[in-house]
Amino acid sequence: MNRINKKLQEDKKLLSIYFTAGYPNLEDTVPIIHELEKAGVDMIEIGLPFSDPLADGPTIQESSTAALQNGMTTEKLFEQLAGIRNTISIPLIIMGYFNPVLQYGVEAFCAKCQEIGIDGLILPDLPFDVYEADYKSMFEKYGLKMAFLITPQTSDERINQIDSASDGFIYMVSSASTTGAKSGFGQEQQDYFERIASLSLANPQIVGFGISNSETFQAATPKAKGAIIGSAFIKHLTLNGTKMIDKFINGIRT
Repeated sequence: MNRINKKLQEDKKLLSIYFTAGYPNLEDTVPIIHELEKAGVDMIEIGLPFSDPLADGPTIQESSTAALQNGMTTEKLFEQLAGIRNTISIPLIIMGYFNPVLQYGVEAFCAKCQEIGIDGLILPDLPFDVYEADYKSMFEKYGLKMAFLITPQTSDERINQIDSASDGFIYMVSSASTTGAKSGFGQEQQDYFERIASLSLANPQIVGFGISNSETFQAATPKAKGAIIGSAFIKHLTLNGTKMIDKFINGIRT
């Protein structure tokens, strides 16, 4: 069974952490992964930096720019992650944009992910219909779970289509905005969470965008399986490098 599916079966709310590969320093990628697993994180989303990260707010955009300036590339990421499964057991997901995957060669990219032990992909700009028509069978061939994004503006019909084509989790974007920490969730978000829960989807949902601390993690997860923290963790890395990652994670859990 794929590590993502195994993790989703655990009787707890899952904490997934996003960080940008090659940030703050080029060779920080693997040390950060080790510190996150040691701190008790459930899943890790490794951001593949791209020059035009349309879904990302300023914090992640800046980390992507810095990582690219540090020399991060798709090939470099794969080199860094070689052998990662000798020491890391939790699910690892690559999150990024489709352009670098296309540049690398989609099948070559998938094959390399399988070789390394990557469990899934999140590619916000790969249209669902294009995925279904052109890439679904290829991703499945290499054992990669594709997580699709839904937003408050996504119709019930579309959400059910995504659910029927998925076999992992659905990335539930909390609001129609770019990534970034928010102080809390208003009534509009709460109504959205209720609406998605009422659809009784086959795949669990993990909430992203706007989760930054224990309070927002708790607010996002009563009806969802877990939540993703990205920008707040990037800010921690900006200030502290790879130090005190356990303190940051413990602060979310308590």
